[in-house]
Amino acid sequence: MEWIAATNNAHKLEEMRRILGKMGHTVLSQKEAGIALEPEETGTTFAQNAAIKATAIAALSKKPAIADDSGLCVDALNGAPGVYSARFCGHHGDDEANNEKLLQEMQNVPDARRTARFVSAICVALTDGTTAVWHGECHGRIAHERKGDNGFGYDPLFIPDFVGKDLKNTENLTYAQLTAEQKDAISHRGAALAEMEKELASVLEHAVNSKE
Repeated sequence: MEWIAATNNAHKLEEMRRILGKMGHTVLSQKEAGIALEPEETGTTFAQNAAIKATAIAALSKKPAIADDSGLCVDALNGAPGVYSARFCGHHGDDEANNEKLLQEMQNVPDARRTARFVSAICVALTDGTTAVWHGECHGRIAHERKGDNGFGYDPLFIPDFVGKDLKNTENLTYAQLTAEQKDAISHRGAALAEMEKELASVLEHAVNSKE
């Protein structure tokens, strides 16, 4: 199936294309679809923001759209930065500043309390107004320093629980030290998209039947 990815984040687009491509989907960027819109993320949950983005792009393009809204929830910070992950530092999209602020906030937090989870909400919006949302999570902990050059966002500071266990020879590696394939296999976004793939056929069937 062909989707327009409701994002202007090149890194997120790359991940979604890679994961969805293996499922047999085609993903167009907003630029390829001739859409420059950046919907304002006014929701207070990942699901709400994903739905805002997907429905706006589907309505404008008249084509099915898919959106991800995701972020890092740190237990010692009462779930922050959460839905405000991209603008934790006070302005949007500055990965370096966001990571620096997180390190400062966690400076005196001991290892036992550095637990966190990445959360992803995936929303699909069809041209008839049908929407559906799926969630995925990856639990882990916050490192004391940045490690790795892969990934984006908080990846250099997040050590997933899966490393060294489900992924062999990866003990204590961050998201940013994993290969793209290793990260996709355990990531919050990969988990949410896998759930979507399981149920997408029934969502599409329901949309067809509701027209009849």
